[in-house]
Amino acid sequence: MKRIILSMAIIFGTCALAQEKKSDTAKTKNIEGVTITKQVFKKQSDRFVYDVAASPVAKGNTTFDLLKQTPLLSSTDDKTLKIAGKNNALIYINGRKSNMDSESLAQFLKNTPAENIQKIEVITVPGSEYQVESSDGIINIVLKKKMSDGLNGNMRMSNTTNKYNGSQASFSANYRKDKLGISASLSGGENIEAQTYTLRNGTAKTSNESTGDIDDPNKNIGGYLNIDYQLNDKSNLALSWNTWANKSYNSTVNLFNTIKTEGGTKYTWSKNKEDSRSYNNSVNLNYELKTDSLGSKLNVNAAYLNYKRFQFTDNRTYLSDLNMGLGDMTTQVFQDLPQIINNFSGMVDYNQKFKNDLTVSIGGNYNKTKTDNDSKNISYFFNPTKNPDPRPNHFIYDENIYGVYLTVEKKFSDKISGKIGARYEITNSLGTSDNAPTEALKRIERNYNNLLPYLSFNYAINDKNNISYSFSSRMRRPSFWEINPVKNILTDDNYTQNNPFVKASSTYNQELTYMFKNSYFLIVNHSYIKDAITQVPLQGYPVSPDGTVGANPVLRYIRTNFGNKQEMSAMVGIQKSFFKQYWTTNFNIGVQHNINNGSLDVDPTTGDRFRNLEGKDIVYTNKTNSTSLLIQTNNTIRLDKKKTWFFGINYFFVDKQQIELGLLKGLMSLDLSLKKMWNDWTFAVNVNDVLNTNIVKIEDFQDNGNYNYIHQNRYNRSLTVSLTYNFGNQKVKKVRDIEGASDAIKSRTR
Repeated sequence: MKRIILSMAIIFGTCALAQEKKSDTAKTKNIEGVTITKQVFKKQSDRFVYDVAASPVAKGNTTFDLLKQTPLLSSTDDKTLKIAGKNNALIYINGRKSNMDSESLAQFLKNTPAENIQKIEVITVPGSEYQVESSDGIINIVLKKKMSDGLNGNMRMSNTTNKYNGSQASFSANYRKDKLGISASLSGGENIEAQTYTLRNGTAKTSNESTGDIDDPNKNIGGYLNIDYQLNDKSNLALSWNTWANKSYNSTVNLFNTIKTEGGTKYTWSKNKEDSRSYNNSVNLNYELKTDSLGSKLNVNAAYLNYKRFQFTDNRTYLSDLNMGLGDMTTQVFQDLPQIINNFSGMVDYNQKFKNDLTVSIGGNYNKTKTDNDSKNISYFFNPTKNPDPRPNHFIYDENIYGVYLTVEKKFSDKISGKIGARYEITNSLGTSDNAPTEALKRIERNYNNLLPYLSFNYAINDKNNISYSFSSRMRRPSFWEINPVKNILTDDNYTQNNPFVKASSTYNQELTYMFKNSYFLIVNHSYIKDAITQVPLQGYPVSPDGTVGANPVLRYIRTNFGNKQEMSAMVGIQKSFFKQYWTTNFNIGVQHNINNGSLDVDPTTGDRFRNLEGKDIVYTNKTNSTSLLIQTNNTIRLDKKKTWFFGINYFFVDKQQIELGLLKGLMSLDLSLKKMWNDWTFAVNVNDVLNTNIVKIEDFQDNGNYNYIHQNRYNRSLTVSLTYNFGNQKVKKVRDIEGASDAIKSRTR
């Protein structure tokens, strides 16, 4: 069920502007003192810096909640984080990318207190030294530095209620003694992710509507262990281990289907059950050597990543009637969909600083990944009775990535600085299938080389005005689950289909920024995406390559390269405190213009084409442009002189916009919070989506008469009550964090 849910939830990943408000993925810890000085939001050479150390916004919150209130960050689905104008946001902690797949990371951030954050850096256009894909940006969370030996930590407990009730708890500790530093965290929780769906598609004469509920119970546990040892004054050795486990048993889909054809109307029930569990473990060994007094250093990393997911589904279809009664079972499909990913990685970086404010960085990386997908699919037919139809598919994907980069950064004066660089990547991949249904699927080999330039320029006109420009070229490789050629069944006639033929896409990003007094900003950006990877609906009567025409119309959500697209946006905003810092606000308003140019007329995995009732071929096209408005504001109001009571009010609105699946209707959410602090204790109450308006609605009308409608309610309206306790010596120095060698692979596990 989770694969289906997340495949459908890709809706959110296609709209960059619609993800420009909250932010649902990052990491933090604990903010000691609540001395409210000035919150600072400023532009440095290649990043925006949001200083939250002196703000009460972090105290008692989770990392996820804090990121949702950071300027330029957003989340409309309460699962993924977006940066303004970007498709995705990668989470770094003290310059090191997080070590978990996206599902685990989202849960981890929601269970982790936000007490230890010094500042949040938003890198909208990462330089060549970063291993990022597409138009991805980076959210780097910088933890507070503590200077003395000792032990400290925190404990947090919370309870969240929406359709169902969920609970979370976490414990973290940090120990330092002389040259040795150890930090560890353990967190977990359980909840039921609930959704209500309406899926409607067809023509004026035929239609297929499915409506009902999806309930996905989850139990999570995980944490990390970091050990850092200072070998001498110039070198350090560090070992990091991250682990996360998820158990999701008895996930259910209950959809009532109404199928209208020229022959009449048929009613069925789709009742699906899924048991799944996943494990994510990664180990990274780092060596750092300082080579001179200017700050030059060598970094060497070696890492191993192991990701396992086991998924078993029992999909059943029953006859029904207008009164939604449950009749005889007509089909039953068992699916066993395991996925095992092993990755070995190495990375070397050398950063040389010169006295004339010149910095030269050079480095390289190697990633070797093997993905094993031993899928089994058995269909049983009871009306009429047929022999079982087993369709096993053992798909193995091997990938090798070699990368080198060079960047040169120069500060020409106190006002002018610039950075230029390039990254060269070689990718060799091979996908093989033991028993693929077609010859084309048995062996898929891809080899490509890419030169990816980067340029940035910063001009501090004076102490109040700053202007900067950045350009980068990136590629986006498909995630490992996207190229595993399996179906995720929703109903007899609706399913999502992954695609091993998906190739890497290319993205070209430009951004112009103006800052005034480190409080007011204007950001203009443009992205051009070639061979965009997305999910496209194909519907109609399927016609196989041998000419056989299906008896019923179907709807398939296909992963594919869907033409080219452009995204242009402009945003003005403010981050400032008023009335002696009783009121702190960040406010953004902007517009985004999307230009879509894609078409698809064949299922790339089967070769099927689609026809309407009149026998005409159907082509799905999206060549529509749209302009959308965004409004976002996050506010913290201090209610007393002692700085112990705080009230929060956050709001976002995203106007309707054209995405690959059709026209996404407007979204908005109003969130309220109340917080009380007693010394080391913090009590907080948060109400999200008070007006229950953050509900996805997508409509698409094709010139050929086809239409498609999606209504998805994820029950974002929720109430969370939390209690946080900080203990120990709050001056303990944090363990050094480093970027892991396998970090570039992790975001592609899910």
